[in-house]
Amino acid sequence: MFEAKFSPSAERNKEAILAVLREFLPKRGNVLEIASGTGQHVMHFAKAMPELNWLPSEPDESYRVPLQNIIDQASLDNVAAPINLDVLEPWPHITVDAVIVANMLHISPVTTVQGLLAGAASVLVPGGIVHVYGPFKVAGECTSPSNLEFDQSLRARNETWGIRDLEEVTLAAIESGLQCTSIKPMPANNFSLVYKKTS
Repeated sequence: MFEAKFSPSAERNKEAILAVLREFLPKRGNVLEIASGTGQHVMHFAKAMPELNWLPSEPDESYRVPLQNIIDQASLDNVAAPINLDVLEPWPHITVDAVIVANMLHISPVTTVQGLLAGAASVLVPGGIVHVYGPFKVAGECTSPSNLEFDQSLRARNETWGIRDLEEVTLAAIESGLQCTSIKPMPANNFSLVYKKTS
């Protein structure tokens, strides 16, 4: 039996992310969350923005099953059952107004950058929003000593992991038909990146 998990970092950053989402998400519509993990973000956002319909996703069954239990217990009618979605596999045939993801790109292979952005573009309506949160390098350099140490520890654990370069992510977004509309510095040396589907 899979047990519910808890992320201290998700708990710390959920309010800061929510403030950005309030600014850029549509007033109504459907929002797909990639790599929902513990569910702390999607549940917090769904309670704060009940006019939006939230679709969590998670490729890891050990997270997806407890997340379903959390959703059932919360009795929120604006949160759908979590779907099994791996950004490197074919995406479902759905249409959404926004795609959000937090703290995924640095703990996955660099190929997930293109997979995420191309996949998001494929399911978004024209003018739809992609919001990406996490640590990023700027011009190839970490923005703080702590991020440099974090990047080194990630690469020591898995050679395919590491903090991604903000400019490279934005270039991949452009190649997928997404336009960068906002780059916001966030607490703890993170960034919120906002892209809009241009066609």
